[in-house]
Amino acid sequence: MSSTITPERLTGRAWAVLFVLCGAIFLEGIDVSMMGVAMPSIRAELGLAVGELQWVVSAYALSYGGFVLLGGRAADLLGRRRMFIGWLVVFLLFSGLGGFATEGWMLILARFVTGVAAAFLTPAGLSIITTTYPEGPQRNKALLVYAGTAAGGFSLGMVTGGLLSAIDWRWVFFAPVIVAAALLAGAIALIPHDTPVRSRGGFDLGGALTLTGAMLLLVATVVRAPDVPVTLTAATAAAGVVLLAAFAVIENRVSAPLIRLGLLRNTALVQANLGAILLVGSFVGFQFIAVLYLQESRGWSELQTGLALMVIGIDAVLAPTLTPWLVNRFGNRRVVLGGFVLAAAAYAAFLPLGRSFTAMLPAFLLLGLAFALSYGPLTIAATERVAEDEQGLASGVLTTSFQFGSALGLAVVAAVLAGELTVDRFRTGLTVPLAAAVLGVLVAAVPVRERIGAKG
Repeated sequence: MSSTITPERLTGRAWAVLFVLCGAIFLEGIDVSMMGVAMPSIRAELGLAVGELQWVVSAYALSYGGFVLLGGRAADLLGRRRMFIGWLVVFLLFSGLGGFATEGWMLILARFVTGVAAAFLTPAGLSIITTTYPEGPQRNKALLVYAGTAAGGFSLGMVTGGLLSAIDWRWVFFAPVIVAAALLAGAIALIPHDTPVRSRGGFDLGGALTLTGAMLLLVATVVRAPDVPVTLTAATAAAGVVLLAAFAVIENRVSAPLIRLGLLRNTALVQANLGAILLVGSFVGFQFIAVLYLQESRGWSELQTGLALMVIGIDAVLAPTLTPWLVNRFGNRRVVLGGFVLAAAAYAAFLPLGRSFTAMLPAFLLLGLAFALSYGPLTIAATERVAEDEQGLASGVLTTSFQFGSALGLAVVAAVLAGELTVDRFRTGLTVPLAAAVLGVLVAAVPVRERIGAKG
């Protein structure tokens, strides 16, 4: 029995299903941004060093990025509805457990498992949209609403995180439990059943484990470099490279790889993914610095910090309105290039570390505009001119790049901030996102010949 909703216009039930799916991506977005604002409160109560604190975010990003490709495969093979509901339960449980953490390692472990849950939950939700709503106006409307909800969740999460942290940072974990419980009830009642795809390929679990392990080791290498002997730094870096090599070998040999390596011959896709790593890495690193600076150096409250950073959420308005017009007028690459130029300008504008919100406002506005110009077009660049049957793969690779960039940006910034948090150290830390944005300008400025990676 087909689960496709066929009327020309979205019915009430179709909107209800979409509401549940959008709720999940909203939860994912708000969960990430709330955590960023709550970090100083978490640091103060649990006594975490800066290097340990960044793992609260990085553990989530790395597990998400490492398992999202496997999550998409599992949705196809085991059933989208089953994966969505099952992993929503895991997300709910471990978010709640994070709120009860009394030690840093408990919190980091809870975030890691929550990231794994998101890695299976998110592709299942997106694939429910693409298989439930027929291609054309219905699906386009559903996807636009879905993407807008994700952006809104991230922006609103900064304010929500400030409000909840002002009560108790543990509510940053407990609030998603309440939302997830409501979504779970709706998902059980509304999401249509589907038939799993029969395949002999199975799961590339070895690929997922080696990729995640490599990312963990490489990020740990950067974070721990200031505090451990050079030999240990070299050893962990070498181990990360070995796991990456093992991942490549596995992908060449398994019948159903997470990533078909031939796809990487698409130079436009590679350029877009490098841009994604630099864009998100610079932004998350900047947010980490800005939140610590405003709360620990300037004494701002969690709510004041969240309201200030909410200005960056202007991208949720500009991305669906201004960006499409600019892409049609000037082309994808030029818009991305402009976005990176604005990002570099934003980080440079924040370098003086002004005391007032008025002094910081230009940097926040520029950064919101930069994200509006870069994020969507990078997504387009990473998936256009890719074969139809590999669109999901290309999207998964991009998600992995976004999450790895997030973890890597945090790791480098945390390494620079290690020690006493002085104004000079904050200013030095800001050179990291600035340098990443400048690299993004260079990457986006290089014209490439788009091609589809040959199969086989």
